[in-house]
Amino acid sequence: MIVHFILHGETLESIAEEIKLENPEYLKEYHNQRCAREDYIYDELIPRKKLLIPTISEILEYNRKNDAPFKNTDRNPDIIFAPENLNEKYSVGIVEKEHTEAEIIDHPVFYTVSLQWVKKEENEHIFHFSKLDFYNRKESIIGDLAEESIRSLNPLEIRTNLKGEVMNVCITEETVKNFRVIKDQLSDHFPGQYAQMYIREFEYSVFNKDLFSERMKEDWFIKAWFAPVRLPFKNGRSYYQQTLDDGNIPVHISQKVELNDNPDEITLIQTLEPDEKKVFDFSGKYIFQAENGCAKNIQMSYGISRFGVKNTVRLLIDKLL
Repeated sequence: MIVHFILHGETLESIAEEIKLENPEYLKEYHNQRCAREDYIYDELIPRKKLLIPTISEILEYNRKNDAPFKNTDRNPDIIFAPENLNEKYSVGIVEKEHTEAEIIDHPVFYTVSLQWVKKEENEHIFHFSKLDFYNRKESIIGDLAEESIRSLNPLEIRTNLKGEVMNVCITEETVKNFRVIKDQLSDHFPGQYAQMYIREFEYSVFNKDLFSERMKEDWFIKAWFAPVRLPFKNGRSYYQQTLDDGNIPVHISQKVELNDNPDEITLIQTLEPDEKKVFDFSGKYIFQAENGCAKNIQMSYGISRFGVKNTVRLLIDKLL
């Protein structure tokens, strides 16, 4: 028996996961059978109070019962990806904040997108993706130019594998043919020196196929909606690797099912692996349509501290009615 002093935020589930005890109910049972009356656990854990933890051999004995809730089929769903005939619009909200000792600086961006399934070619799904209306953006010439540049490429072509993981993003053949006209129109509307530099860089990235695809894979909507989230579950968990901060920081995401009363939805809650939790703040939530495995709502937030500045990002994607 081991004596543990409960830390703020700890739960029976989190402690059971850390000590590899499959069914957290046995942790409560074990403690209550051996503790003093004043340490009895009724519902929530109370920080700074004692918790009696079983030994490794006792944990193994509990696990042999093989009755952990996470082994139930509803905790280990097979999330399909059947996007045929998808034609939806989504609202996208991204709020980035810089936290310094002196102030908090907000960088909010809100816009709508359309996503349409086009066809299936061999082992790939093909989608058309367009960014539409932008809202609540701080106006500037370069900001206006960036917005018009993005819209001038509508629709982009996205190719995924059969599990919905993005493989490539490119401009359509029609946009390639019309790009000279697109560039001339941008130059006419934004004649300044810095605008012309931006347009030249924009043209370079558009026609560098590999560069364009890699940059667009970091687009918030594309990165989240086409994330590799439909992997097999085992013991109530599935795992995949993702990147944060424009692809600079790889992290390992763990996801589990949040049970609800709606049979038409599958909800996943995401966290980081224990070692990465010590470095980054991260939380995520996906709500899928059970019939086709397409995401209807995505919430994600993370925080990274560097050089005395904490940067936080909050993302919200919601299917429009």
